[in-house]
This record gives sequence, C-alpha cells and structure tokens, in this order.
Amino acid sequence: MKRLFLGAAALAALVLVGGAQAQQPINVKIGIITDMSSLYADIAGPGSVAAARLAIADFKKLHPNVNVEILVGDHLNKPDVGTQLANQFIDVDKVDMLIDTPNSGVALAISQVAANKNVIYIVSGAAASDLTGPKCNANTIHWTYDTWMLANGTGSALVKTGGTSWFFLTSDYAFGHALERDTMAVVKASGGNVIGAVRHPLNTNDFSSFLLQAQASKAKVIGLANAGGDTINSIKQAAEFGIVAGGQSLAGLLVFASDVNALGLKTAQGLVLTESWYWDMNDANREWKKRWDAERKDPSKLPTMIHAGVYSAILHYLKAVVAEGGAKDGKTMVAKMKSMPTDDILFGKGTIDPNGRKRHPAYLLEVKKPDESKYPGDIYKVRATIPADQAFRPAKDSGCPLVN
Repeated sequence: MKRLFLGAAALAALVLVGGAQAQQPINVKIGIITDMSSLYADIAGPGSVAAARLAIADFKKLHPNVNVEILVGDHLNKPDVGTQLANQFIDVDKVDMLIDTPNSGVALAISQVAANKNVIYIVSGAAASDLTGPKCNANTIHWTYDTWMLANGTGSALVKTGGTSWFFLTSDYAFGHALERDTMAVVKASGGNVIGAVRHPLNTNDFSSFLLQAQASKAKVIGLANAGGDTINSIKQAAEFGIVAGGQSLAGLLVFASDVNALGLKTAQGLVLTESWYWDMNDANREWKKRWDAERKDPSKLPTMIHAGVYSAILHYLKAVVAEGGAKDGKTMVAKMKSMPTDDILFGKGTIDPNGRKRHPAYLLEVKKPDESKYPGDIYKVRATIPADQAFRPAKDSGCPLVN
C-alpha cells in the first residue's frame, strides 16, 4: 500500500510539473514594417496594425500564456529605410518575425536582410511574384496575393471577353515591372497582343502625359500596373480625359476595396479586378470587419485583403510558435509553418508551397454600378472563384531554388 501511495504521488507530481510547463509564458516580438503615411497607407498601414492586434487578441483567448509585443515602423516607400528598420528591429529590438510591407522594392530588400540574419519574414503587402520565384529564400513566406495571381485572374478574363490589345501604364519600380511582365505574358498566351507601355514615377500626381500616350495607342485595354494612390489618381484622370467614354477599357491590375471606396462607384463602376479576400463576401468576413472597424477607429475606411492577410499570417505563425514550444530561428519557424495546413476564419483552409507561396482561392470581381449597391461598402459582385490550385503559379514553374 505504501509503494502504491508513493507511486500515485509521484505520478501526480509529474502531472503538475507537466501542466506548469505547458503554461510557461511564451514571449514573442513582431515587427510590422509598413506605409503609415503615404500612398499605401490605406491598403496597409494603420489597418495592418489593427489586424495584427485582432489576431493576437484572438490567439490569446486560447493561449493566455503567449505574450506578443508589436513594433511598428514606417518605411516611407524607400528600400534603404526599410532595411534600416529591419536591421534595428532584429539587432536592437530582438524581434522574432517581420510582416506586411506594401512596396515590392522594400519587401525584396527586407527579404534579403531576413535571410542573412535568419529571421522569419511574412509578406502580406507587397505583390512581386519574384519573392517566391528567383529571389525566394528559406526565411520568407508570401501570404496574400502576388503579381502572377493578379495577371492570370484579371488579364486572362479580359482577353477572353474581347480585350485583345493592351497598353500598360506602369509604376516604375519592382512591383510595377513584375505586374507588367506577368500580365504581358498572360495576354500573349491568351491570344492578345501588347501595343506598348509607359512607366510613371511612384506616387505621382499628374498622369496626363502617360494617359495621352495610352489613349493615342488605340489599345482596347489600358492596363494599370500600379497601386494605391497611383491607381486612384490614374483612374480619376482617365475619366477626365474621357478614355472609357471613348471606347477604351481600364484594367485595374491591382485594385483594393480602399481604392474603390476613395474613387466612388460612379467613377470605378465596371472595373474588373482580382482579389483574394473581400469583406462583404460572407458572414465571417462581415463580423471581422466590425471588430476591425472598432480597432481601426475610422469608419470611412474599408479593410483590404492585405489587412486580412496580416491577421491570417500572424495566427498561423503563433500556432507554429506554440507547436515549437516558443519562437525559434527563422528557418525553423518557416519550415514548421510550411508543414502545417493553414486554417482561419478569413481565408479558410490552405497550404504553403515549398517556395513560400501561401495558397488559397482568389476571386474575379467587378465593381458595382451605384444603383446596384445597397449600403456603404457594398462595392463588388463576384464574377468567378479561382480555386487555390489555380490561383497562384505552380511551385515547379517559379524558378525558386528551394523547389526540387
């Protein structure tokens, strides 16, 4: 009886120790590098910070022992500023993960810093498909969308419906170049032809000379390979020039809900675009928007797919942290995240390819006419759903050296 009692006591002690270990605090630092003040502030910026806070709050409900600190830096759309922030966050502030970064030039630079210093980097804001192509690395995951998805969604759809000749208006940096390249390839593969292209400086206000060249080309479709404030300004000025009224179509190759919100349906109606998330698509998204609105504290704004991506990515990262028993080096954490299926309320179930491409469905959308919209923010109708296995480039075709 005595030996039996001692055995039971020892077992109870082990259970208590195991329980205590399971509840040991896990401390994590996340660095958000984004555009807080310029042309991409509405598509990412403060909205990404709000999304990150929601993800952390939701995760802590199930894992109260996980403590997450957020640091925020404004990269000013300059690669050198972005790399300085990344180095400071890693070397001085000891962050475990970097995230967001709307601006492909900045993102490509930070991706290299993350690889050199073995820190995990999750891209939600930037679009260049090179991040999971020739410039991929074992520390970077590309989460929400990319130029291949945009080109194959919008480009192929417009060629199939008669948009057989194209002229590109392109933002003159890494993102614009990648989007132009990927869309040109799709247009030609679909039987269309490219008449020409012109490149404009990032964050420009006057598109008149560029739009006149596009108008003079007589191309059926003017492809806008730009984003954020540049997309808004180019569409507004195209309307002033009567380009659409004259018979040419505008293809918004990267248009966000925030852009349509800023343009208004009267100006944006009929635009065809591709996104991987839309706030009004289902009840789960609508409920999340209510919480995002309360956190963002600006009822005039709409959440974008970038914001949804930040939320989704942080949840998956924190799941991997718990599975590993704490935040570890970047390559270990990325490998763990790739090994785990993704699953959250905004994107549903998904996977991460060997090259770091996160895979989920995308949606071909059309901006509603003013009389079709029933309430504020009711801006899209869904023309097609692109399944996850078709929405993004096959890993074997990416040119990423991580893929055998």
